Amino acid sequence: MNAPATTVTVRVASPADIPLILQFIRDLAEYERLLHAVEVTEADIRRDLFGENPRCFCEIAEAGGQPVGFALWFYSYSTFRGRAGIHLEDLFVVPSARGLGAGKALLRRLAQRCVEADLGRLEWAVLNWNTEAIEFYDSLEAAAMDDWTTRRLYGEALTRLAES
Repeated sequence: MNAPATTVTVRVASPADIPLILQFIRDLAEYERLLHAVEVTEADIRRDLFGENPRCFCEIAEAGGQPVGFALWFYSYSTFRGRAGIHLEDLFVVPSARGLGAGKALLRRLAQRCVEADLGRLEWAVLNWNTEAIEFYDSLEAAAMDDWTTRRLYGEALTRLAES
């Protein structure tokens, strides 16, 4: 296989990237058929990624000096491993840049973060119908956690439990 003609680099996002991050989130949601569920605003991104107490972090992939993708992540903790890890919330590469290695470069950078900080794992979820992504993750030897089902409390159910 020939090396891509365009070099992909990965950098840490900055506050100047807030509109770009929001656009990538919207583009990912559209791809996942979930655009109707997007509520995030630039103010939310500013607070949670670049505020006084950041709750999540972001890497930007660039090809030919242009942003082509992002990885938004946060720290998790494994009581079984006895170590923190990274949970990848979103990984997205614009369709025109797929095949350049941007997704792999983003995952490689997060894997490097894990190794450098002695973290226990890098994990994420993928939609069951997204065979293209699943095949990509399989090519990286990412283990499918078939015995686990993700559960989520949000909205009114979350409020009801909190108030019970």
